[in-house]
Amino acid sequence: MENFVLEGTPKSPRVDFNAQTGILLISGRSIPENAREFYRPLIEWVERYSDQPKPKTIFDICLEYFNTSSSKALFDLFKTVENMHISGKSTILVKWKYENDDWEMRDAGLEYSRIIQIPVEMIEIEV
Repeated sequence: MENFVLEGTPKSPRVDFNAQTGILLISGRSIPENAREFYRPLIEWVERYSDQPKPKTIFDICLEYFNTSSSKALFDLFKTVENMHISGKSTILVKWKYENDDWEMRDAGLEYSRIIQIPVEMIEIEV
């Protein structure tokens, strides 16, 4: 399976989904004009990956900011990953990274951890 890589822009995050390692990375800012359109290919890639995932998949999130529409799109992406976890196809771990002084991003990660059935590791990054 091909990896999925997008370079980040001032409005969209860097994406590096690696099928060989099972590490799915999203980092940067997520304020695209149309979040649903931006995240659709990511969700479709994860759906294809879930046919033959690695035994352990790490979903590595390191966002400095995301808007409301990105929040919904991220939730949809988490639900797709959650299906892999619940079905037992792959053990999933979300690593939610946030800067030590960014309480909003920390709280967003905690909120996701309450509503998805995937382990979420909260990782504070020193700035």
